[in-house]
Amino acid sequence: MTKDVIALTRRMPDPWTMVAGLLSGGPDNLVDKTGEDAVVRLCDGEGRPLVSVEAPLLVQVPGEAERLLGATPPPVPYWWTEARATTGVEHAEQLAGTFAARLAALADGSAWPPEAARSLAVVQTDGVSVAPTPASGQPAVDVLTDKVAVVIQDRPVLAMTAWLSDAFRTAATAQLGLQVVTPPGTTLSPAVRDSLSNWPSRWVMRDERDGYYDGLTGVVLRWQDGMFSPVEAAEATADDPCTPVAATYQEVTATDERQLAVTFRTVHPADDHLVLGGALESIWRELTGEPPAGWGTAEPANLPWSPRQITDLARERAPQPTWIVAVGNPNRPGLATVRINRTKAGVEEHVTLMFGYGPDEEPPVKSLAKAAEVLATRHHLQSMLVQLRKARRDLAVPPRFEGPGVPLAFVLGAEEVRQMPDDRARNTPLAQAPAPLGPKTRPALYYPLPGNPSDLSGWQDFERLMRHLKGT
Repeated sequence: MTKDVIALTRRMPDPWTMVAGLLSGGPDNLVDKTGEDAVVRLCDGEGRPLVSVEAPLLVQVPGEAERLLGATPPPVPYWWTEARATTGVEHAEQLAGTFAARLAALADGSAWPPEAARSLAVVQTDGVSVAPTPASGQPAVDVLTDKVAVVIQDRPVLAMTAWLSDAFRTAATAQLGLQVVTPPGTTLSPAVRDSLSNWPSRWVMRDERDGYYDGLTGVVLRWQDGMFSPVEAAEATADDPCTPVAATYQEVTATDERQLAVTFRTVHPADDHLVLGGALESIWRELTGEPPAGWGTAEPANLPWSPRQITDLARERAPQPTWIVAVGNPNRPGLATVRINRTKAGVEEHVTLMFGYGPDEEPPVKSLAKAAEVLATRHHLQSMLVQLRKARRDLAVPPRFEGPGVPLAFVLGAEEVRQMPDDRARNTPLAQAPAPLGPKTRPALYYPLPGNPSDLSGWQDFERLMRHLKGT
């Protein structure tokens, strides 16, 4: 059953429009506000929530509704308003659908999914009982135990929405894992993958054959001891606690599409002239010919690309870390996540970037050395790893096995090269010597990794290089 309903409108839903939508449940329902008024909840007469409505978000980046919902929105800019029905309430989903349908009608737009917003009529909710209101500041969850919070999401792409981001933060504060349950057919945004790979957080897929399995690892899951956890195989022993892998996860589909993945870290001196996001923009330009299209602190990315605004946000949040997502033009699928931290070394940016390519598109492998040199000479690059792998052009993560990437290159920043003893950085066990980047007196080093895409020799070369650089 759909739990989330979204209105995509040309005009901003003004207060009267919002009230008209919120009263879709009839006069017996009351309006409550939480989260510093960022979330409005439709409650029953006892103050218990039926539907939670996020503040309208102005989306100024093309392609986000298509990427995350498969929906056709109004022309950019448009307003994105989410409503989430309380799980297990008989009329809550219908109530959220009616709210979104009224909002779309009054503010000139459409509702997603279309089948959830068919009627503008008042929804009768007399006698409905719902779960108690969660603690102040805690987003509603579907199941809460002393180990995990469980939420159910029924969307085509599980994205790092503002609501889900808040759920992750709240669970982490309470020292709980977050387990997200989705139906078959759902894919994962790369922006969420890292957050769901840390135990006991999981991406839990419903499956007709095996019940539930982990969408990232394929291990079959069962609800036991207050959380979704792996099922032990019949032949498991104390020395080998093996677990079965879901049959659906093992159904690998051959593809000619590819992804180029770049992870890098920069460390900047902390001063008043620092502008963040420049490293990401530079490599994006080198590899695509244009800057990122937009950014945001959640998905959808709603703001036009602006390193200055990113810097201002990070300064406001310091010393707390800042996390952002950046996206590219729909014609060249690209997505990056950036974590900004203030440390003793300075201001660090940890960037994970990927681009998607179809069968007839060539990844810009020849541009990698130039991109690395730009980062090393202008943006205080510390290290960088580049991989190429067979995977979907649209960058969505399916709940199926995807083979590992092949390492193409590793880059060591100039400061790291300088600090390494005995000229170890230059004298490596690789067949090809590293190429210097930047000034001859203080170069960074670019290590080509000519691994065979059909096997794991690239990873073997990379592991040999890492052991050498560490002196082990």
